[in-house]
Amino acid sequence: MEKLVRKRLSPQESRVAALNAARGLLIEAGPQAVTLKAVAARIGRTHANLLHHFGSAAGLQKDLARHLAQTICTNIRDTVIANRSGIGSPRDVVDLTFDAFDKEGAGALASWMLLTGNEDALDPIVDAVHDLVVELDEFGSDAQRSNTLALTLMALGDALMGGPLSQALDLPRHAARDRAERLLVEGLQAAGVTLPPNCP
Repeated sequence: MEKLVRKRLSPQESRVAALNAARGLLIEAGPQAVTLKAVAARIGRTHANLLHHFGSAAGLQKDLARHLAQTICTNIRDTVIANRSGIGSPRDVVDLTFDAFDKEGAGALASWMLLTGNEDALDPIVDAVHDLVVELDEFGSDAQRSNTLALTLMALGDALMGGPLSQALDLPRHAARDRAERLLVEGLQAAGVTLPPNCP
């Protein structure tokens, strides 16, 4: 019988593997499942190994929030740039943002971290959004910053209570996304951006 040899990972590879495993746990079982023990078990490492990399479960969760935010903002940036080139639409930006907070678990993770006393839980998300806005050269416009704020808050709120609230108001589940798209389109039109003909 052959003996299995566990591949030795560099510190950076180990961190990335842990963050990918934590992301999987977040999506599958929610933020309460993202513990050092669970992540260690998933990647075949020890609790002590992860403790060395992240310092604590709160440290792991904060790094996961940063990892998610950076990945999400990269996707949004690429979509905005494509949109400016006539590929894609404002709805693509809206859907990516809403999916990031809902399907990708960023909204649940941020809320969990705040509820468990991690007061700087939103810093990585806020920093990533700020960097994205600066990179896209939108900071010169108050309207664009306001649109970014509104889109992010709408996506977060929708992830946390959009389903029950839209049902209570007898609205379709996508109503908040539709409103966010209209807001984004109106903001782009006000800024003089030419939109594809299929935009609402």
